Amino acid sequence: MYQFDIAAGTKAELYHDLTTALDALTAGEPDAIANMANAAALIWEYLPDLNWAGFYRMVEGELVLGPFQGKAACIRIALGKGVCGTAAATRATQLVADVHDFPGHIACDAASRSELVVPVVHDGRLIGVLDLDSPEPARFDAEDAKGCEALMAVLAGRIA
Repeated sequence: MYQFDIAAGTKAELYHDLTTALDALTAGEPDAIANMANAAALIWEYLPDLNWAGFYRMVEGELVLGPFQGKAACIRIALGKGVCGTAAATRATQLVADVHDFPGHIACDAASRSELVVPVVHDGRLIGVLDLDSPEPARFDAEDAKGCEALMAVLAGRIA
């Protein structure tokens, strides 16, 4: 069992502690699925106001559902479709304050109102995306994006 001391202070402290915990949790483990599963669980436990946290993996040119926490989800997403497919196609973090305003949003859970999707890239290759959903409008901000990008920088080489 793992026990982490995650700060309840500022977002910067929270993401610093999460990054340190993720590094410790995945260090030395070669299995990508195990590392994604633990990353999703860690994020789900410590980031407030989420209704979904997990991964879509790049498999033969499309995004395929990976380890996650939350309700059952869409299994396959084409590149360029929805928030996840857009993040994968552009390799750019997508920060969406209101998913209803995002053209082509794919509603796997009608309760989701905001979304943050971070591409996971290692050695120039897209491995997949981290997808976070919240029932709260504008739940995510630039600090969340930066913090999740730091988390994926630690994880990318461990799920490649």
